[in-house]
Amino acid sequence: MTPDPTTRSRSAPPRSRPVRRAAGIALLATATLLAGTASALAGSTTAGSTTAGTTTTGSTTTGSTATSTAAGSELSETTRLADRRSLVVGDRAYAMGDETGLYPAAGWHIRGEMGGFWSQPIKLLDGIWFGLDGNWLGRQVPAAKYTSGHGYSRIEYPGAVDVRRTDFVPDGIRATLVGLTLRSSTARTVKLDVDAHSELMQSYPWGWTTPSATTANLPDTGDFTAGALRFREQGTPPHPNATAHDYAAFVGSSLRPTSHQLGPDHRGPQDPAVICPADGTTPARCDDSLAGKGTGGRLTYDVPLAAGESKTIWFAVAGSDQGSTAAAREYGKALSNPEKLLRAKAAVRQQLDAQSAVDLPGDRLLQQSVEWSKQNLADSVQEARNLRIRDVNEGKDYPAPVGTVPAARWFGAGFPDYPWLFATDGEYMAFAAVAAGQFDTAKEHLRALRDVSDILNDRSGKVAHEVVPTGDVYFGSNQSAGNTDETVKFPSTVALLWRWTGDNRFRDELYDFSVRNLRYVYRELDKDNDGWPEGLANVERAGMGVEKLDSTVYLARGLRDLADLAASRHDASVQQWATSRADELESRFEAQWWVPQAMGYADSVDNPADPANDNTPIFQRHWIGVTPMEAVLTRPGGKSPLASAEHAQIALDQREKPCYTGEFGLFHTGTGPTSDPAGNPGPSCDSVVSQVKSERSIFGLNTSIMAVAEGNFGRLGMTQQQVYTTGNARIQLDPSVWETPGAMPEIAPSPDSPANIGRPFYDRSMSLQAWGAYGILWPVVHQQLGVDPDLGHGRIAVVPQLPEGQQKVAGSNIRVGRGAVDVSARLAGKELSTEVTMKDVAAALTVGAVLPDGAKVQRVTVDGHAAQYKVVTTSRGTEVHVPARGAHTALTITLS
Repeated sequence: MTPDPTTRSRSAPPRSRPVRRAAGIALLATATLLAGTASALAGSTTAGSTTAGTTTTGSTTTGSTATSTAAGSELSETTRLADRRSLVVGDRAYAMGDETGLYPAAGWHIRGEMGGFWSQPIKLLDGIWFGLDGNWLGRQVPAAKYTSGHGYSRIEYPGAVDVRRTDFVPDGIRATLVGLTLRSSTARTVKLDVDAHSELMQSYPWGWTTPSATTANLPDTGDFTAGALRFREQGTPPHPNATAHDYAAFVGSSLRPTSHQLGPDHRGPQDPAVICPADGTTPARCDDSLAGKGTGGRLTYDVPLAAGESKTIWFAVAGSDQGSTAAAREYGKALSNPEKLLRAKAAVRQQLDAQSAVDLPGDRLLQQSVEWSKQNLADSVQEARNLRIRDVNEGKDYPAPVGTVPAARWFGAGFPDYPWLFATDGEYMAFAAVAAGQFDTAKEHLRALRDVSDILNDRSGKVAHEVVPTGDVYFGSNQSAGNTDETVKFPSTVALLWRWTGDNRFRDELYDFSVRNLRYVYRELDKDNDGWPEGLANVERAGMGVEKLDSTVYLARGLRDLADLAASRHDASVQQWATSRADELESRFEAQWWVPQAMGYADSVDNPADPANDNTPIFQRHWIGVTPMEAVLTRPGGKSPLASAEHAQIALDQREKPCYTGEFGLFHTGTGPTSDPAGNPGPSCDSVVSQVKSERSIFGLNTSIMAVAEGNFGRLGMTQQQVYTTGNARIQLDPSVWETPGAMPEIAPSPDSPANIGRPFYDRSMSLQAWGAYGILWPVVHQQLGVDPDLGHGRIAVVPQLPEGQQKVAGSNIRVGRGAVDVSARLAGKELSTEVTMKDVAAALTVGAVLPDGAKVQRVTVDGHAAQYKVVTTSRGTEVHVPARGAHTALTITLS
């Protein structure tokens, strides 16, 4: 189950992958294209137009090799393309294959079926393959280069006929578009074959559940209609509480094919298919699974090419879970004007790129990671309709649904195996989303969680953990043992969005659910009345106590945030209740949870196997030991992390050591003395004997939490926060490490988690898992640039901190409310300056700076005039604060 980053679904095996040593950051320069405008596609003229030497018919464009569609930066890869996963995503569809244009069986929830073409909540195709004059692209015609752009991908196949393949998913349409641009130096007519193999199936059930995917999946049928291939799956699966369905998919182009074929295969060069068994020994590479019951077809076109002419032909894969008519509608929308849709996609992505645009001359890798992390968030957005809510009890049951959510929109947790709704992922990703200015999806994610949870749990207040787009809830009902941390984090996420947007209507919409969240915890999850919440949380390991550190930490924060929300609504009763609970919890926290000999916090207390334990701390070195430093509490007198300043410095120093930190970030479970038979494979940094073995796997989330924790205490140095921001940036951007260029993966190469690129496609962690963006966007926008809105109370502070050894950080168009903030911080000699411009932000502004260690203030000016100021000590260090007026403020602090 999530959010334990070793296994997503409680029945699923841990994911791991081989280590690939980085060759150095300098390699980024050779593989990264940073041109401001990068053509997504070669060949662009308006459909139906005629220009000199150019003709256009249907969805075929001829003429220029440069399109007017411009995207942001591109990242390209030329090596081991068959071992790398490709991904394009829109909010209503997505597609995954390899970077040669083929479609090996991928994913493990339904082994081998999680790749291909999807439109939530169903899969449409295993793949689509293209052949020129009998030679298949990606096999007989090798791919030379794969490129990731902002919202699209491109594959290049040089040859007698040069081919560029561009894939993208238009938002709002249940379809994926593929454009083939053909160019020949001599006049010729090319025979173009297009193979498609269907696999119409729901995203749940899975391979090991009851019922299983094999039972629930029905055989597909195929036919040829109106120049396109049509695939359908109709009927009622043979298991209790199944209902009749009608799934359909269309494949084709606006061009009329010269011929077509239908049959059980049609997987291009992947025929005959190698089938993945349900379990046991499996070939290194498969083409389909035992659960697969699809069929196939081929479309053949004659494409005339003049000498030197480029011609683009667009193909669509579209579908629906609402029958053939609905699928045909989506197909028609996709092919109505593909290039217009591509331009619209690019425009939206350019707008997102322009938000929270940063200039980090002292850390260009981190700057580039900010750029791509914003795109990773956008690439994670998913939407589904008519989710029928049922508790499948970790795959053991399949009852009748208890209600329906008409529509849901969310940040998908990870591709290809977790593109659905998780509470933990949405709650952590919300911090990245507000820093990126992507407020709307974060709000919709919370609404979806509320809607599902209230139906599932009869308004108890408990938050559902894992929701498949069908509406099946794998874990998180009232009967489940967790996840407590997700329920207590919910009010904090509401408060976060309210502070960044000032949206009181949003606050009011989710306030009742937020109150019920924490009431539920105290009513149901504190049976011994000791104030520490019970139940499963982020980590589930042998020997853990009933009460977990992370749930306790996030409950402390949630209580403070709920009190703040209540105060803003003049709800004195809830404000007083939450405040008194928070005061009591915080007053006892350090004495209960700090373990001096471990130089850190206990992972849990109250071992159920030992009734005499009586809240004795249990220390196991899990990553959750960082959460007391990561979670910031909003108290009436100001903000600070839960951990005491003294203990935080000790604990963070400890976590930076090689017992806990590897090349790319923070280990899931550190090394040290242990009674586990596996022994200790690494160094020891304390004398505590743990009951569990270490797990030296590095997840983007763990590393993010460490990066944020370091920043909360002003520890931005090269051996501090930068270790963790660089770790996450490298697994996304370093060509010696990445799998899919620009995509933040779930797990970094690490001693106990070998790199994905060496593993079978059906046994990999996620190629894109955007929770790692938390450790990039929040440290830069909130901690380094110091943007700290509290618009719910009509105020905002901008107090930057320059990382040690750097002279400038800057950001522009940082969204707050309905406006934006520009900020620049510089250190030149003895002058520390902060410039802030507010655009359409109706809030009282405080401008300041965090002083370098040991620095003293000699003089403070605002816009060239002497100004009164405050010197404030916070967890970040010594800060200078000045109230500002007007749209632009230039603060200069002369240091002595």
